[in-house]
Amino acid sequence: MNPVAMSALIVLQCFVVLFVALHNWIPLGSLNDVKAVRSVFPTGKLLVTTFINFIPVAIGLAASVFYFGRGFPDWLLWFLWITYGLACYGSLKAWWIPYLFRPDPKRAARDRVMYRATHAFLPERNGIRPNTLHVIFDVVTVAILIVLAVLTIQSSA
Repeated sequence: MNPVAMSALIVLQCFVVLFVALHNWIPLGSLNDVKAVRSVFPTGKLLVTTFINFIPVAIGLAASVFYFGRGFPDWLLWFLWITYGLACYGSLKAWWIPYLFRPDPKRAARDRVMYRATHAFLPERNGIRPNTLHVIFDVVTVAILIVLAVLTIQSSA
């Protein structure tokens, strides 16, 4: 397996692990609004959600680091495909489908509370305005899927 692709995958996964672990807990200037998030999600629910989302990406990163330079076993590639495929599906369902195609007034109202003070460069559409931090997360997730495709092709060749 190409060490550059493996390194890129690990760097991208580091971003995701840090994003999942910290973006609702640590103030990041205009990129997030932790007080607004807590007004919608009580601390206990937010902690459980963070933990559930953190575990698979942390396992994927740890295993990727463990196998770095030796080639990823098939089980790890499958695990990463499933994990980041589900992350991409979740982003599509939560952000992009309501934003682009199907209005979801309930979701839009919740998002206005949680993200109204955050930076966004896309215009509001269907009551949704994807904030910059989540757009970056989605771009990184797609980049991970692209790198996974390269590594999967290399491992089967």
